[in-house]
Amino acid sequence: MDIATYTAFCLTAGPLIILMIIGLWKLFEKAGRPGWESLIPVYSTYIMLKLSGRPWWLLLLLLIPGINIIIGVGIAIDFIKSYGKFKISQNAAVILVPFICLPKWGFDKNTRYLGPSASIDFHEEHRENLQKSSTREWAEAVIFAVVAATLIRSLFIEAYTIPTPSMESSLLVGDFLFVSKINYGARLPMTPVAFPFAHHTMPLTGGKAYWDGIKLPYFRLPGFGDVKKGDVVVFNYPMDADSPFYRPVDKRENYIKRCQGTPGDTLSLLNAQVYINGKAAITPPHGEMEYMVRNSAGSFNRQVVFDLHLSDIQQFTNQDFMMNMTAQSAALLKQQADIKSVRPNIRLRGVYDPEIFPHSPKFRWNVDNLGSIIIPKKGWTVKLDSLTLPIYRRAIEVYEQNKLQVNGNNIIINGKPASSYTFKLNYYWMMGDNRHNSEDSRFWGFVPEDHIVGKALFVWMSWDAEVHRIRWSRVMRMIH
Repeated sequence: MDIATYTAFCLTAGPLIILMIIGLWKLFEKAGRPGWESLIPVYSTYIMLKLSGRPWWLLLLLLIPGINIIIGVGIAIDFIKSYGKFKISQNAAVILVPFICLPKWGFDKNTRYLGPSASIDFHEEHRENLQKSSTREWAEAVIFAVVAATLIRSLFIEAYTIPTPSMESSLLVGDFLFVSKINYGARLPMTPVAFPFAHHTMPLTGGKAYWDGIKLPYFRLPGFGDVKKGDVVVFNYPMDADSPFYRPVDKRENYIKRCQGTPGDTLSLLNAQVYINGKAAITPPHGEMEYMVRNSAGSFNRQVVFDLHLSDIQQFTNQDFMMNMTAQSAALLKQQADIKSVRPNIRLRGVYDPEIFPHSPKFRWNVDNLGSIIIPKKGWTVKLDSLTLPIYRRAIEVYEQNKLQVNGNNIIINGKPASSYTFKLNYYWMMGDNRHNSEDSRFWGFVPEDHIVGKALFVWMSWDAEVHRIRWSRVMRMIH
């Protein structure tokens, strides 16, 4: 978090926190406790538990991500019930606007401490107020279900669907998979006010499913580990920052690719082979690419097309075809009687493709030949000049939100001349397994760490839309 963001956060949250502390101070005093106890973090929560008649060990559950939110809500509601606040509107108020209702009740002369709300005597004495109507029971059940499901989706695991063939044949269109948020650590919502279960668009109206009036800085909970080379990763599409339909980072389109390079790696692509730090990377065994096929028969048997998963078939002459397939399928196709040749359609080295990152004729790169390029690492300092700036400018300017200008040979960052830059985030290089049918880092460069959503774990169901049936062989299949 930079100084500007930290300052803005303090100026916004600081007054609200002070108001809540003032409210707790007055409410503690109404219960015969010293008001200063509200000033001590954790201890003030312990006092709330004590005044509510709840056990102290609930404090331990506040250390568990996801569970702590549910427990925190319960503690707050039990606490205000001890002051006679039984209505569902009052319960909602202490969760949504505690900075308003706590000081209001604290200074309200009619609000007084009635006793520990969790005790049997309290329930007997206030049975009429605590008795819930069937409508309220249903409302609370629905609210709890929505909150619990939202927490699970945000902090633990979420379901995704493969919509495009960019990862074939490792992942197929129609695969339904679970993505773990805890492997890399759950990213806390950066746009917290949003409609439950909707990503960025409302399902019926088509409007925004979130309110961007409140934006929180990037923060990630501790996870089991970091993103590793070879992981299949879900992340937010980086180029949405340039879209006329600009969305906050956590509301951008979800993409799924395989991580080929991690922070600090030197990556290159030579004749479609990825090299990391000078060593050939492992090629995904089920990955696809384009092949040129000469078939004397002039056509392909439908069963062969299905069995070998031949896709995007294009015919140029009576015998010449181009199609996507795996290396295993190419080897089997060569054994067919009518097949004269099968060769990978690899672009020549040195042939410039303007669509390939960094989109500069200084780098004559294409989809099969690229680099070498150093992937930025947090704390790494790069020398800025005419060769490095095209590669790292977007990361400096867009992802790390600096104002960068170039005046002749001078580079100016945030109004100051700069000959180097030290990165604040880690970055990754993502590529699809279907190498010639994937929009990935070869086209738009690095993926910053704040865009990472989670790790794809397993396919729980797969639906083949072409033949309208379940692919049973892929059900509950781990993703490698």
